[in-house]
Amino acid sequence: MYDTDSDGKTKNTHFSKTLALAKKRGIMPEAVVMDAWYSSLHNLKSIRSHGWICVTTLRKNRLVNHNKQLNKLDISEEGTSIHLRGYGWVTVFKFTAKNDRIDYIVTKNPTRQYVKSIMDARWSVEVYHREVKQNCGIQRCQARTSRAQRNNIFLAISAWFEQHKRRISEKITLYQQNWDVIKNAIAEQIGVLLAYPN
Repeated sequence: MYDTDSDGKTKNTHFSKTLALAKKRGIMPEAVVMDAWYSSLHNLKSIRSHGWICVTTLRKNRLVNHNKQLNKLDISEEGTSIHLRGYGWVTVFKFTAKNDRIDYIVTKNPTRQYVKSIMDARWSVEVYHREVKQNCGIQRCQARTSRAQRNNIFLAISAWFEQHKRRISEKITLYQQNWDVIKNAIAEQIGVLLAYPN
């Protein structure tokens, strides 16, 4: 549980501990994927120490190649080799999103298709997180004890799995499922009001 006030551990500390636990459990990921928030030199070295490949976003003002900002470099479509101070050589790719946001993705595997496939997989995880927050209330727990918070997390994830199974079997979105519940409740209340108008 992330609670820096009680244990003094930062998100990056938790990140390193999670990597070590995954390694201990024998997990061999194709790549460790993270956003710019976790792309510190320490985290990149931690991933490398486990023998894994990382695919991460770097901020546009990250200094590379002897103090040049990343967004000032001419990056080719096939990727450009850059030097991260304290880490070594990596390949950077420039992706432009639909809203014209530019993402700078770095990895040791120098193919654009590989990076795109990994980032597409990452996007499905982002969608899952959005759905479990918006539809299942994972972030709305008001409990203070860590046990109650873990129970809320478990129940929210369980609810998401049930909704996901229904989405596949009935071919309806999570939002349609939620609307069905709301619509039925509204119809029931309107029926009560019409039956007893006073």
